[in-house]
Amino acid sequence: MGSKRDSPVNVLTEWLNNRSMKVKIFLGLVLAFCGVVTLKYTITEPEFFYIASGSVHIAGLIVLVYKLFVHKTCSGLSLKSQELNVVFLATRLGCSVFMEADYRTVLDLLYFLLTSLVVWLIRFRLKSSYIKEFDNMWLSFLVVPSAILAVLINPITPHYWIVRVIFAFTLYLETVSIIPQIRFMQKAKMVETFTGYYVFALGVSRFFALAYWIIHIYETGGQYLFFFGYGYFWMVVLQVLELVQSLILADFVYYYIKSFMQGQLLKKMPV
Repeated sequence: MGSKRDSPVNVLTEWLNNRSMKVKIFLGLVLAFCGVVTLKYTITEPEFFYIASGSVHIAGLIVLVYKLFVHKTCSGLSLKSQELNVVFLATRLGCSVFMEADYRTVLDLLYFLLTSLVVWLIRFRLKSSYIKEFDNMWLSFLVVPSAILAVLINPITPHYWIVRVIFAFTLYLETVSIIPQIRFMQKAKMVETFTGYYVFALGVSRFFALAYWIIHIYETGGQYLFFFGYGYFWMVVLQVLELVQSLILADFVYYYIKSFMQGQLLKKMPV
C-alpha cells in the first residue's frame, strides 16, 4: 500500500513547492481563468454572482461571531479593519436613501449588523484579548486617500454631487479595508484559525464579484463599461477596484489552500 506521503495531494503540493514564483502565479491565473469560464457556462442569472459573493461574506462574518461568543477571545482580529467596514457600510446604507435600494442593500444591512456586533464585542466584551500593538496602522492613511479619490473620480448619475462622492468613497474604502487585518497577521506571524476562515471567505467572495465583471464585459464586447450612464472612466475604475481587492487577498488565499491540501490549517504567515 502506498504511504500517505505518496498521495496525489501531497505529490501535487510537493511539485508546486519546487516551482518558481512566476510559475505559481501563472498556474494561479490559469486556475482562476478556468473558474471564470466554468461560471460563465453554468450560471445564467447575473444575480447569482452578487448573492454568492454576499452569502460567502456573511458566512465569514458568522464564523467571526461564533469565535467571539464561543471561544471568548478576539485574538488574531484587527479592530481597525472591522471599524473601517462599519464606516463604509453605514455610509453606503445612508446613500441608499437617495439611490435605488435593492437586494444588495439588504446584504449591506446584514453586513453592517454583523460587523457592528463584532466591533462591539472586541471593544467592550473581549477587549482584554485584543492585541493592540499588532493593530497600530493609521487609518488616516486609508481614509484620506479614499476621500480624495472620491472627490476626483465618482460616477456620473442624476443624483446630487455629494451623494455620488459619498457613494464612491464607500467603494474606495471597501477596497482597502482588509489591509489592517492583513498587516495584523503579518506582524503576528501567525493566523488564528477562525480569522483564517474569515479572510479566506472574503477572498472567495471577491472572486465571485470579479468573475461577474469579467463575464459581463466579455459577453457585451466591452460595452458593459458604458452601461447605466455612469461613464466609461468610472466603470473602468470599478473594474480596477475589484482587481485590487482580489490581489490583496490572493496571496493569503493561495497559502490557505496550499495548507489545506496538506491536511492542515494555515498557522504561520509566509514571509
